[in-house]
Amino acid sequence: MTPRSLTHSTTIHVRFSECDPLKIVWHGNYVKYFEDGREDFGKHHDFSYLEIYSKNGLSVPLVHLEMDYKRTASFGETLRVETKLIDDPAAKIVFEYKIFNSANQIICTGKTVQAFVHLEKHELQITMPPFFEEWKNKHLR
Repeated sequence: MTPRSLTHSTTIHVRFSECDPLKIVWHGNYVKYFEDGREDFGKHHDFSYLEIYSKNGLSVPLVHLEMDYKRTASFGETLRVETKLIDDPAAKIVFEYKIFNSANQIICTGKTVQAFVHLEKHELQITMPPFFEEWKNKHLR
């Protein structure tokens, strides 16, 4: 069975400070673009990291990151980050990303996995937090 997913697109404008002397986006900035996509996804789909922290006492650190570079991006370009939440039965948050240039060419793909960690106990949560299961039932099913 194919996992269900939920997608949102975010526009990114490449700034001068994100580029190397050749005006090409430095590879480490794609991680920031993924983060921008996740945060915008959260705003659009009522999924707030601040609420996860303040209402549930959990943090959601990245535990896995993948990136594949396909083309370069340059200063002044407008990029589109497609952020897709993958429905996973485990107690984790899985996002997949595609970053497109203005010609709709893929310039980077990636994936992140985040785990739930109890803030006070510093313990990894091995069962799905109830709030996340409720959110998934509302938005993915």
